[in-house]
Amino acid sequence: MQEKHKQQPVDAVKLDRLAQIAVKTGLGLQKGQNIVVTAPVEALPLLRRIACHAYRAGANLFTPLLADEELTLLRLREAPETSFDHAAGWLYQGMAAAYAQGAARLAIVGENPMLLANEDAGKVARLNKATSLAYKPALEKISNFDINWNIIAYPGLAWARLVFPNLAENEAVYRLAEAIFAASRADREDPLAAWAEHNAALRRRSDWLDTENFAALHFKGKGTDLQIGLAEGHKWSGGASQAKNGIICNPNIPTEEVFTTPHAYKVEGIVQSTKPLAHHGSLIENICVRFKGGQIIEAKAGKGEAVFNRILESDAGARRLGEVALVPHSSPISASGLLFYNTLFDENAACHIALGQCYSKCLKGGAHLSKEEIAARGGNSSLVHVDWMIGGGDTDIDGIKQDGSLVPVFRKGEWVSA
Repeated sequence: MQEKHKQQPVDAVKLDRLAQIAVKTGLGLQKGQNIVVTAPVEALPLLRRIACHAYRAGANLFTPLLADEELTLLRLREAPETSFDHAAGWLYQGMAAAYAQGAARLAIVGENPMLLANEDAGKVARLNKATSLAYKPALEKISNFDINWNIIAYPGLAWARLVFPNLAENEAVYRLAEAIFAASRADREDPLAAWAEHNAALRRRSDWLDTENFAALHFKGKGTDLQIGLAEGHKWSGGASQAKNGIICNPNIPTEEVFTTPHAYKVEGIVQSTKPLAHHGSLIENICVRFKGGQIIEAKAGKGEAVFNRILESDAGARRLGEVALVPHSSPISASGLLFYNTLFDENAACHIALGQCYSKCLKGGAHLSKEEIAARGGNSSLVHVDWMIGGGDTDIDGIKQDGSLVPVFRKGEWVSA
C-alpha cells in the first residue's frame, strides 16, 4: 500500500468521479455553454479530466486560467511598491462579460492555505483590497447567483503537508486526496446518485425552515449568546439550487449546510469561534466579537487579531453579516477530525456566519431585486465574504417566530426537527 502511494498518491478512478461531479452535479453544465475555470497549476490532472467531461457534455469553450504560487511570492518579494495597489481589472471585466453572456464559472482550489503567512502583511492586505475591488463586477454575478457556478478541490502538496505534517509527502497527498474524495462523495460507486440523495435531504431541512419563517435565530454555546435577525422575505438554501439562468447547480462541493441571509442591522450579542479561520495565508484563532445594531463593535482574537481587524476595515459592510448557516456537529467533515485550513471544507464542519456580502438568492424574488431593494430587506453589501465557524457539540439554537415564540432547531449541535 505504501508503495502504491509513492507511485500514484491520487486515485485516478476517484479523481475522474470528482471531475464528473464537478461538471454534472456542481455546474449542471448545459450543452453549448462556455466555462471559465481558475485553478492552481498543480491541479492540472483534475482540470484535464473536468475538461474531458465538460466537452463530452457539450461544452462550447473551456477557458482555463492558471495560478502559480511561486509567481505570487515573486511579486510580493520583488515588485515595486506601486504594484500592490493594482489588480488585473481587464481580466475580471472579461470574466464578468463572459458570465453576462452565459458562461459557467468553476474554481478549483488546492493551493497552500498558508502561502502568504510569512510575507509582508501590509503588501498582502493591499493586494487583497485591490483584487477585491477589481473582481467585484465578476463576483457580483456569482454572489447574486446570475450564473451556475461551482468550487471543487484538488490535493496540492503544500496543502497536504499542512493538514498532515507528520507524514511523508506522497502519503500526505494520498490522505488529503482520500479526505477530499470522501467529503465530495467521489468515493461512492454512483456519486451522482449519492449527491441526488444528499441534496434531497438538505432540501427537506431548508423547506422546513422556510415553513417556520423565523424572525430570528438565537445561538447559545461556549462563549456565545447571539441573536441573529433574519432578512425580510428571506428563504433558506442548501445543496442544489437554481441560478437565475434557470440552471440547477451545487455551488460548493462538498456541502453540508443550509443557509440564509441575516438582517444586517438586527444582530445582537456575543459570539466566539469554535474552529480556526485560515484567511489569505494567516490563521485566525479564538475570535470573539460583540454585535450591537447588527455591527461588530468589539473584536478580539487569540491569534491573528491584526489580520481579523483588517478584514473588518475592508469597508462599511465588513462589520455586518451576510450569511448564517446551519451544519450539524455530526457532519462527515466534522467527524473526520481534520482541520483543512480551507473554508470550503472547514465551514461544513460547523454552524457558521459570514461577514460581508449577502446572497440575494436567499431572498424571495431575489432575482429581480435591485441593490436598493436588497438593502431595504436587510441584505448586506461588501467587497468581502468571510465565513467563520461558531458551532460545535454544545451549540443550542432556537428559532424565534414572528410572534416571539420559540422553536428548538438544534440541541447539542444536532438538528431537532426536519
